[in-house]
Amino acid sequence: MKAVAYRHSLPIADTQSLIDVELPDPLAQGRDLLVRVEAISVNPVDTKVRQRNDPQGADKVLGWDAAGTVVAVGGEVSLFKPGDTVYYAGAIDRTGSNAQLQLVDERIVGRKPNTLDFAQAAALPLTSITAWELLFDRLGVPRDRAAGSVLITGAAGGVGSMAVQLARRLTSLTVIGTASREVSRDWVLAMGAHHVVDHHGDLAAQVRAVSPLGVNYVLSLTHTEQHYAAIVDLLKPQGRLALIDDPATLLDIRALKPKSLSLHWESMFTRSLFRTDDMLDQHRLLDEVADLVDAGVLRTTLRENLGRIDAANLRRAHALLESGSTIGKWVLSGF
Repeated sequence: MKAVAYRHSLPIADTQSLIDVELPDPLAQGRDLLVRVEAISVNPVDTKVRQRNDPQGADKVLGWDAAGTVVAVGGEVSLFKPGDTVYYAGAIDRTGSNAQLQLVDERIVGRKPNTLDFAQAAALPLTSITAWELLFDRLGVPRDRAAGSVLITGAAGGVGSMAVQLARRLTSLTVIGTASREVSRDWVLAMGAHHVVDHHGDLAAQVRAVSPLGVNYVLSLTHTEQHYAAIVDLLKPQGRLALIDDPATLLDIRALKPKSLSLHWESMFTRSLFRTDDMLDQHRLLDEVADLVDAGVLRTTLRENLGRIDAANLRRAHALLESGSTIGKWVLSGF
């Protein structure tokens, strides 16, 4: 099968940073599906793994978002059959989706939304799982009846785009997103935010201008260390903070004590990495997201299709992500 891999951690401008390779076709066993990958999207995790984990000459395939068609199933599979169209984010400890064929555990796979094509669907899995788990699993926001307010930093990115939609459509929270450019501000408003503030300015002052008493929840998606003091200031007593990034400096959790604030980490790979008892929840989650998309409640966050899946286009996608200025999701489709 065709695939895109890397053999050494190199700057993305180097033509050897991602290369086209041929690999053996995998075989489905156990609870694995063998999926023919039709489209993929790129995420910051792709660039971080490429930069930090050198495979020392071995072919390592990245990619944690895909939509495709099931072509074979393992002997223990009960949720899908060959011919089913699916979407998923995969597992951090397994071969990725930048390949024509991929093995993935059925418990972290959902049915592809009927109203989306493969490229549109591939934009959704990782960010939908992350945003959903942030809001409903980590922060414990009640569905449909959550009053109060939520601040989402980096709201124009992939996770932010889904978090804004979920908070606006499935709760009663006032949604405040951050964005620093006019184009990203417009995107966040289109996703459903009630208010947008500039995270390059005085964050606390801007948020208090629209929510004078502060906020109940914060989803800190990027540069947490830069915004930490403002976040602590803005959170109401007994408020909740959840983050997904890797802060460049240590956070002083003692600052959370006076207000009895809580801090929560989210990694959407936890369930698959540790084979948790509730691993199947990601299958259910993705199916519910598909239902919401087909009902017109949620929309794809696809921003641009960069063309076919090959090393040149993936190097371009990684470079765009590393620029830190992307909006929504970037997708590639077909080999």
